[in-house]
Amino acid sequence: MKKSKTPQPASSAIIERDGRYLLVLRSKPPSDAMYAFPGGRGEDGETPAETALRELFEETGIRAEKPMLFATYDLPGREDGPGSPSFFLSVFKVKADRNAVAVAADDAASVGWYTAEEIAGLPAPDSVRECIARLEAERLGPAA
Repeated sequence: MKKSKTPQPASSAIIERDGRYLLVLRSKPPSDAMYAFPGGRGEDGETPAETALRELFEETGIRAEKPMLFATYDLPGREDGPGSPSFFLSVFKVKADRNAVAVAADDAASVGWYTAEEIAGLPAPDSVRECIARLEAERLGPAA
């Protein structure tokens, strides 16, 4: 199988409200029919942080600020497609107006706010599950 030589840049944005995380249901490959943080491919001349903020707005209508790098992932191309692109994913925690309403747009089939427990039962990439585990550990602190 032929893989792309250089991973394409991609970014996603994490927003948490009262123990719930904003996820989109993807409608297009490479993660179609999966729940993920809003995000997508970088555009020429764009920093990873700019990509995260742009994609969040395009997919949900929410404007955010203060992106803080949270995690990075080397994501190989899908096994079912020759020449399927690989990605270098940068995941950012971002700040947004608590009253901002998310509306599905662009390649998001739907959007919603989910608890870690709910996310555990959804089809989601491993990168999302790993981030949620870390975020919950940070949010809840060490077990008593």
